[in-house]
Amino acid sequence: MTSTTLRRALVRSLGRPPWSPGVWRDTRFTAAGIPLAVPVWTAVLSPDTVLPVLALMLTCARLLTAAQRGRLRALYGVEVPPPSASLTWRIGPLRLGLNWRQFVHHLLVGPVLAAGALGVVYLWGVALTLTTLYAWVWLLPADAGVRHDLAGLDVLLVVVGVVLIVVTPWLTAALAWLEVFAAQKLLGPNRAEALERRVEEIAESRAGLVDAVDAERRRIERDLHDGAQQRLTSLAMNLGLAKRTLKDVPPEVMQVIEDAHAEAQAAIDELRDLVRGLHPAVLEDRGLDAALSGIAARAPLPVRLDVELSERIAPTVEAVAYFTVSEALTNVAKHARAASVDVSVRTDGGRLRLVISDDGVGGADASRGTGLTGLRKRAASVDGTLSVVSPLGGPTTISVELPCAL
Repeated sequence: MTSTTLRRALVRSLGRPPWSPGVWRDTRFTAAGIPLAVPVWTAVLSPDTVLPVLALMLTCARLLTAAQRGRLRALYGVEVPPPSASLTWRIGPLRLGLNWRQFVHHLLVGPVLAAGALGVVYLWGVALTLTTLYAWVWLLPADAGVRHDLAGLDVLLVVVGVVLIVVTPWLTAALAWLEVFAAQKLLGPNRAEALERRVEEIAESRAGLVDAVDAERRRIERDLHDGAQQRLTSLAMNLGLAKRTLKDVPPEVMQVIEDAHAEAQAAIDELRDLVRGLHPAVLEDRGLDAALSGIAARAPLPVRLDVELSERIAPTVEAVAYFTVSEALTNVAKHARAASVDVSVRTDGGRLRLVISDDGVGGADASRGTGLTGLRKRAASVDGTLSVVSPLGGPTTISVELPCAL
């Protein structure tokens, strides 16, 4: 719940009648914080107990924080996330997790707000007592003398009770708003911690999205391989059989069959390239080393491949590495006018490092084309980096660093 939402809730609560459920919820919520402040009040009223109470608060800081967060969640419906980091103090064998904001809340802000809650509970008692004054007087014996003592004051006291009945819900709502605001600022994460947590959540969601996209790509590859490709292969076989067995057909019909057979073969080749581009089966069956060997063998220029993998690599990262090398070799063949390419693949310290270098003319510039930009975006999709060194005259070196695990 943000500060703006809290202010809106406070404004709405000011217009509630005293008997509405929200008023009693605010009262229960504020009153539940009174017991948690008793140790600090004891230390204030009895200075001799300051050190024991301080030691108790330090050792029980996490329990107090959990109790306050549980009270906010159970009685007010507000979730205060725990802070991401805290100072660690040691007192003998004890290891204490407590930051200065928690310390301020438990020793200062919490007790002050609890004192306000005690005052609100007292005001509710006074308000209810004064508004029901005539009932209390009627229950007392006639000779008790109370009726005579209250002569001339009874109406004024009832009016005061009614005023308190109207005002106390406002005070209770304001106090509840202060309690929630203080808890969010002091017991929850600060802005830097909240941003850090949000970045982690975004990174996790992005990794999940990348995995989902890779899984969908594999599904499409399987569907094409097991469906359309098989049907085209069957069609090509039937046309080839017809071309060999039908000898007494007119020449123009045979030409149509031959053209259809050639088109079917071309479609199969294109579909096979498309399937390989979506997700090569060898990558899933035999791993990155074998898949890169296949790319190097199919390249239109000599490729010296050096692969040394000592750590396990996530399937999504393997796919990114595979397509990065494949696209880099395609760019070299199209633009670099190189005689050979060296590809080095290494794992070190949880990172996968790719280095693709050629002896071409150089001058590669990501700002002048989409090829290198696409490679950089592909690496960034898994928190990787890509750098290019390509002076005029060559050589060109592309260095890619990817995490082994997402």
